[in-house]
Amino acid sequence: MSKVFPKLAKSITLAAKDGGPDPETNARLRVAIANAKAQNLSRENIDAAIKRAAGKDASEISEVTYEGKGPHGSQFFIEVATDNTNRSVTNIKTIFNKNGGQMLNSGALDFMFSRKSVIEFPVPEGKDLEEIELELIDSGLEEMSVDDGVVSVIGDYTAFAQLCQAVENLGIEATKSTLQRLPNQPIELTEEQMVEVETIVDKLEDDDDVQAVYTNLA
Repeated sequence: MSKVFPKLAKSITLAAKDGGPDPETNARLRVAIANAKAQNLSRENIDAAIKRAAGKDASEISEVTYEGKGPHGSQFFIEVATDNTNRSVTNIKTIFNKNGGQMLNSGALDFMFSRKSVIEFPVPEGKDLEEIELELIDSGLEEMSVDDGVVSVIGDYTAFAQLCQAVENLGIEATKSTLQRLPNQPIELTEEQMVEVETIVDKLEDDDDVQAVYTNLA
């Protein structure tokens, strides 16, 4: 949790900085707060993160993306929130170089990933999944699937606010609501190959500035 809580707080600060401190009118902030609560971030820390958005520290934080490739055809899209891009790029480059990978020029993997809205919730009792799907289509739903009792809703990233609101309007409490970068051509690796790739993922996620890591693994 020592790594997770600061990242959750930073996501709240960035959301408040981007769209204002009121979660009622800021869908991104509303979702960031919900995700933080699901990870047991305290109300006190949530409020402090929102207030931080108006401070000097928040004004110095920028959101940056980096791209890279690893062993066995693995590809990485990394989202970073940092007050020092030189530090961030050096840290990420070092992780790739020491683990059989390398950083790529910005935009090199744009065509390999699609930015999507992803919402997950348990299969609701007493509700028909087909009716839910029909209700969400008008709000930007592109794909809905069920796996192990969890419903996954996927739509274009521009439909994030509408989809989140539509799920709320159905009386469904989402367990996860995020913007993700999904691979257009996912690959499968052996268990041995996965170990090498997961080493890079783990080291990237351990970096304080890294907010999210996406790969092209199936």
